[in-house]
Amino acid sequence: MLRNDQLDQWDRETFFHPSTHLAEFARGNAPQRVIATGKDCHITDRDGVKLLDAFAGLYCVNVGYGRPEIAEAIAEQAKELAYYHAYVGHGTEASITLAKMVLDRAPDHMSKVYFGLSGSDANETNVKLIWYYNNILGRPEKKKIISRWRGYHGSGLMTGSLTGLELFHKKFDLPLAQVVHTEAPYYFRRPELSMSEADFVQHCVDALEALIEREGADTIAAFIGEPVLGTGGIVPPPAGYWPAIQAVLEKHDILLVADEVVTGFGRLGSMFGSEHYGLKADLITIAKGLTSAYAPLSGSIVSEKMWKVLEQGTDENGPIGHGWTYSAHPIGAAAGVANLELIDKLNLVQNAGETGAYFNAAMQEALGGHIHVGDVRGEGMLCAVEFVRDRDGRAFFDASEKVGPRIAAALLSRGIIARAMPQGDILGFAPPFCLTREEAGEIVDKTAQSVAEVLG
Repeated sequence: MLRNDQLDQWDRETFFHPSTHLAEFARGNAPQRVIATGKDCHITDRDGVKLLDAFAGLYCVNVGYGRPEIAEAIAEQAKELAYYHAYVGHGTEASITLAKMVLDRAPDHMSKVYFGLSGSDANETNVKLIWYYNNILGRPEKKKIISRWRGYHGSGLMTGSLTGLELFHKKFDLPLAQVVHTEAPYYFRRPELSMSEADFVQHCVDALEALIEREGADTIAAFIGEPVLGTGGIVPPPAGYWPAIQAVLEKHDILLVADEVVTGFGRLGSMFGSEHYGLKADLITIAKGLTSAYAPLSGSIVSEKMWKVLEQGTDENGPIGHGWTYSAHPIGAAAGVANLELIDKLNLVQNAGETGAYFNAAMQEALGGHIHVGDVRGEGMLCAVEFVRDRDGRAFFDASEKVGPRIAAALLSRGIIARAMPQGDILGFAPPFCLTREEAGEIVDKTAQSVAEVLG
């Protein structure tokens, strides 16, 4: 398509893209797509190619694209008051209203919401609050954070350290010393095939107990985990995992951070993953689903238990020394209010649960018996298919064969966006909550066709 502009050239010459092979992109050897419009579950690029986005951007456009209610709320807020800070007691109608709406939906023991811009900065906030909390309680040595291998918690210095994926550590001098990692609750990749789910849960508990013993419980402040592992492979926990882990944390007086950037506000068919799996977190991280990514906004939801200590800290030391310029940005907050209203109005949490269950069942039926499919798993509007060379012996393909990326490319050629997940040949799906059964069926059918094309 001929155009009278230089946008493609400018893109390669000036734009630093995240998570991209920089040299290949600059040379013109890597994919380039400029997205122009979006509506419901579809996006269209500037060449007019229409794609069904089965990953909702990055698990985030939960209400779907092109919702005028949110766009209008953003525009009205920008015209009325585009910005004011939240320091020293300042607020806006949008930010105060959104805090109330979030807490109305959160577990009952949560007390306050601190707003930032991204999941990464929310988890940075969480770490600072955890350290502050233990300093106020006179426990200056209790500072280490336990994360899980394959977990994803951001790409800053501390949050990239919490992330348990090699790509986010390699050549960045991460993880930092205050972060230690334990076993991922990834039953398909259990160390022994003969293990039952109960055996594997006990293995995870034993690994956590051993880590705490090695490090010393008096040095460990918190444990952070996603209710369902996201970028690490879209992995729901085995039955009984979260109650067993929480029992260990309670025994050793270790705080729990539930990273709900992906699962918050309905993706599992429950408003929060904490509700879904019975987590009683001390901090809950929120972001993507808070505004459905119509504007940047994140949050740290603080429990009553922690809040009382934070109040004590300011009585003893004066105002808390933490803040971002864009904390509780009114445009993001206005988007959040409209987004949560829309989720309720359209009954999208229920649809995520019901259509998500249909989608997962259909994917299992279509691909569960394939000779090169080792696992089909999911929960709510999350689904993953993991490919193997030999399903009986659980032998994996060599990474150089790029089986996952090749299947994702074959699916893209059929008009469906899925994600080739890191550290394995895993195809991930996280569609918008407005996905219909017909669209779910289309994704499944075209995924099966793409698998047949690449693996036979």
